[in-house]
Amino acid sequence: MKNLMIGSLAALFLTTSLSASAQVDPEDQITYRKAGYSFMSWNMGKIKAMAIDESVAWDPAQVQAAANSIAATANSGMGALFGPGTEKSIGDTKTRVKPEMFTDREGVTKVGMAFNKAANELAAAAQTGDKAQIVKAFAATGDSCKGCHDKFRMD
Repeated sequence: MKNLMIGSLAALFLTTSLSASAQVDPEDQITYRKAGYSFMSWNMGKIKAMAIDESVAWDPAQVQAAANSIAATANSGMGALFGPGTEKSIGDTKTRVKPEMFTDREGVTKVGMAFNKAANELAAAAQTGDKAQIVKAFAATGDSCKGCHDKFRMD
């Protein structure tokens, strides 16, 4: 029953994401996905400052808020923002996505699933407030980001 419900929800989110991308022109898709990734990067930076660099005072509530924001964005259906026409820059709207992002479905699925899993595990670790768990989950999330960047993002 639980698997059926999860599968139904996943299908609903995918359908919603796909119909949403059909309503957003390619230039806006690029703009929105860049904003989503920038937002996640900013939140990763907040966690890094507190948990890794210790350049900012440790605040478990802020770490949890940042991790929850990353997980929510990762699970928001951002894949729908890689629609047709977004494989190249449009006017002043630049993208650094490699063409392989649009042809290597298996590779994209693999890095996307790894990122979502890592982001969810970071949020779960942040909920515990255990700094050691958070640092470990943060590293795994960063590695999953790098896995996609290395394969599907131009320098």
